Amino acid sequence: MTKILPVLQIITSLSLIVVILLQAQGTGLGGIFGGGGEEYRSKRGLEKMLFYATIVLSVVFLGLSLLGVAIR
Repeated sequence: MTKILPVLQIITSLSLIVVILLQAQGTGLGGIFGGGGEEYRSKRGLEKMLFYATIVLSVVFLGLSLLGVAIR
């Protein structure tokens, strides 16, 4: 278990990074400086799936990290 846990953490963290970068791709340059948020729209399709995947991967990564601390 102690040998596979770091591998699972690396895979989860890389997946989380990819999902976050895919979300940030559609915001445009105006979102970086605080602009571009004049309209409200709901998340649909792929954007919604990426949002939920971010939440799930974050919880999984947190759980793996806590498990790693608990077994040491």
